[in-house]
Amino acid sequence: MQFITIDSLDDPRVGAYVNLTEIQLRNRLEPSKGLFIAESPKVIDRALAAGREPLSLLVEEPWIEGMADEFAFIDAHWGHDVPVYVASPELLRSITGYRLHRGALSAMRRWPLPSVEEVCRGASRVAVMENIVDHTNVGALMRSAAALDVDAVLVTPSCGDPLYRRAARVSMGTVFQVPWTRIGGDDPHYWPAGGLAELKSLGFTTVAMALTDDSISMDELTRRLRSDAADPDHIERLALIFGTEGDGLTRRTIADADLTVKIPMSHDVDSLNVAASSAVAFWATRRVS
Repeated sequence: MQFITIDSLDDPRVGAYVNLTEIQLRNRLEPSKGLFIAESPKVIDRALAAGREPLSLLVEEPWIEGMADEFAFIDAHWGHDVPVYVASPELLRSITGYRLHRGALSAMRRWPLPSVEEVCRGASRVAVMENIVDHTNVGALMRSAAALDVDAVLVTPSCGDPLYRRAARVSMGTVFQVPWTRIGGDDPHYWPAGGLAELKSLGFTTVAMALTDDSISMDELTRRLRSDAADPDHIERLALIFGTEGDGLTRRTIADADLTVKIPMSHDVDSLNVAASSAVAFWATRRVS
């Protein structure tokens, strides 16, 4: 590693951490030229373990010794020329807006996302995030998907980026462990018609998570999942679709999905936050031995 002390935010070598917005970091036309920022050693560790290439690190001086394992891993896999910019806690706080827990950031190279078919190959249960824009919710859903053995996550073209710094941090780095991609890439017209058709062509039963008059219960959904394969209602491959904050799923998605499923609730509560509802759905539909 090359350790370089930074005394000013005007240093162009840390421009990716200071001057570029999340949108500017992402290169839609050439993903391999785009960047993302991984925040905290745990997120950095999981990104490195997934083979994501570090371009540089920005680390609080007190945490240099504690990151010896990460530095050794980078040296062994990417050589000794990756720079580590060392800053005071005060300087790093002025970049992030708050005191980092175990202060470390890493600028890493993005990668071309796989196709939906590649991500779903061998999958029996996937999640779809439709137009979810809150990065906390994106990260929380990814974390629940990892914890509860969801095989893959698909994000619609208008959905927030799972590699945004806050989303990746909230996910605790599981965004590098759960296979995911954009369904339809960046084509805003592909979802829902094209995306739902693609999922159905891959053998998935598409399930809109929404409260409608014809919604079946979560218990009924799990019964169909665990029924005998000869049962006419049996579900072999499941795609759970979760909607954006506030408005939920679009009417078109609800109309075109194979099923609509609701989570029964008490005390006149009419909805759950998408992070909570996805965790409930993942738990209820988990594989049982």
